[in-house]
Amino acid sequence: MNSKKCTCCFSGHRKLSRKKTETIIKRVHDEIDNLIQKGVTDFICGGAIGFDQICADAIALKKQDGANVRLIFALPCRNQDEKWTSKQKQKYRSLLNEADEIIYVSEEYTPDCMKARNIYMVDNSAYCICTLINPFSGTGQTIRYAEKQKLHIINIA
Repeated sequence: MNSKKCTCCFSGHRKLSRKKTETIIKRVHDEIDNLIQKGVTDFICGGAIGFDQICADAIALKKQDGANVRLIFALPCRNQDEKWTSKQKQKYRSLLNEADEIIYVSEEYTPDCMKARNIYMVDNSAYCICTLINPFSGTGQTIRYAEKQKLHIINIA
């Protein structure tokens, strides 16, 4: 992974309203383009359903368009997708195939592995693109931690 100052992580909710999703996708692309212009090359994604996968998709598209970017997955555990539907698993695995690097924070699921994944992403980033709607969520907890770590936070919600 490149230096922290060239790195952005993503944090957002798993469930997003359909009517907001289109706007969120457009804003994600715009903000990624802004960061690429500032020299950000590494993008860390947690791989969860919803916002994480929207962001991973966006980076995969930027790579296909020739942008000098790397898609890094920081995953909570090897079996994150265990309880997902077969369609969700298929999407997840196709995104993992686009990865330049995959980091497993924990081999097995533990009660703290999601939080550990979020801390890892923040600790290795200078920027965070998020969609924070509910402050009493894992995303809210992650963004509060990112604020304490002085990350540049871009909330597109």
